[in-house]
Amino acid sequence: MNQKRRSNLVMGFLLVFVGALLLAARLVPELRGWLDLWSWPIYVIAAGAGLFLLGLLLSEPDLAIPACIVAGIGGILYWQNATGNWDTWSFAWTLIPGFAGIGTVLSGLLGSAARRRKLVGEGLQTMLVSAVMFLIFASFFGRPLLGDYWPVLLILLGLILMGRVLFQRK
Repeated sequence: MNQKRRSNLVMGFLLVFVGALLLAARLVPELRGWLDLWSWPIYVIAAGAGLFLLGLLLSEPDLAIPACIVAGIGGILYWQNATGNWDTWSFAWTLIPGFAGIGTVLSGLLGSAARRRKLVGEGLQTMLVSAVMFLIFASFFGRPLLGDYWPVLLILLGLILMGRVLFQRK
């Protein structure tokens, strides 16, 4: 990706991010207080965004992975700080592999065509496993998102893991 395209991508990312925050504050008045831009977790999110932008500027798409992890943890901390639901960390940590999956997908999309298919597939699988773990742990630790049917997720995760072994190309 040449310098001009990279710069346009960085500027587009910044515009989308700022625009999404401003639009959310306008459409949902209750969010104005919640979107207090000076709370401390914003610095963690900004550090993740900075890593992502650095990766774009240096043509290092693999920096998207730690960038998404840092920004994702910042997002969790932001929500917990805003709501006071610090006890949700008992299951919110299961989202971290999903953040790595998002970074892997972005790395694949921003990187060479040779690695694209492999990284996007791995990232999507990681995101799926993270989402299943989140639902299982949330249900186990008192926030039953699926009611009595959360054990079905254990079965689904087991089938995914077995399918990866049985249907993997040699």
